[in-house]
Amino acid sequence: MSPPPVRCVSLTPIGVLRTPFATLADCPRNGRALNPPPLCHVELAEGMEEGLESIEGFSHLILLYWLGGDFPRLLRVTPRSSDRSRGVFATRSPRRPNPIGLSVVTLEGRQGRVLAVRNLDCLDGTLLLDIKPYIARTDAEPAAGRGWLDAPP
Repeated sequence: MSPPPVRCVSLTPIGVLRTPFATLADCPRNGRALNPPPLCHVELAEGMEEGLESIEGFSHLILLYWLGGDFPRLLRVTPRSSDRSRGVFATRSPRRPNPIGLSVVTLEGRQGRVLAVRNLDCLDGTLLLDIKPYIARTDAEPAAGRGWLDAPP
């Protein structure tokens, strides 16, 4: 099977994420790792506010964002929780061919085009690509396997 044809994809950030994390060392490995999780903000770009209509009723949101960063894009990485390298697609590493991050955050409130959220785990100033409501009935898979994370040592 040959690889798909190379295409150029153009993404337009819809906002910026504001967190207390200035460096990768400050950034938690998981947004739920800090107790209590800090209040962060999703600042939508001018002209995007209309897209937030009816979002207040959701307790959780899925944020997709561009991790960026000046580090190598790898196909194998060694996760902190592993003693050996793994394929990057079997990890949550930011060193991916397309550094797109995903967080499920708790929505704390909205003021205009700014959302207050918790459980976000990215650097301050990260570019926001999309927001989706988290819907437990369709987004949660209680019986999902955890792959190599569940394997005996």
